Amino acid sequence: MPRSADFRNYAFDKKRVDASGKDVGRNVYWKLYATENLVRILVHSVLTIQVGPNWWKTAVDPDLQRRVETRMKDYAQRTWHSSPGKHEVYYTFLSDLSKVIAANSHLFEPIVTDIDLWVGRIEQIRLPRNIVGHMNWITTADRQRIDLFYHDFQRLFDQLANGPLAIAIPA
Repeated sequence: MPRSADFRNYAFDKKRVDASGKDVGRNVYWKLYATENLVRILVHSVLTIQVGPNWWKTAVDPDLQRRVETRMKDYAQRTWHSSPGKHEVYYTFLSDLSKVIAANSHLFEPIVTDIDLWVGRIEQIRLPRNIVGHMNWITTADRQRIDLFYHDFQRLFDQLANGPLAIAIPA
């Protein structure tokens, strides 16, 4: 299917808005969804092995713990809406996941030897991820950056899952 053009560069046409949304969803959003959730699983799996099942309480900055607790309470008070999940990691933004990894890099290094490189790469997709997450259009370079990160991270995850890492999906 041919790639849609950014609707904002043309005279208003509701069909162009639809086409842009479908393009971003079909070609970019799902990769970010998969990647962000694999990062959550990686964080949870590594820290469960290295710290234990209650890693959140000891490996995460108290300020982040409070922010996540507030988010969780916000969802708990609105039971008519969907919930991100039960574990705190599902309420943690990609930028914060990157900080958790960086702060605990010594625990990740035995499993992901080039963890600092991966933290840097997460940071490279963080802003384009926010643009897509807020339903806006990204540049071709940002699409390529997300595509490359997605493929490389999938490869890393497969290597870890088939090797040293016991995958633990957060509850």
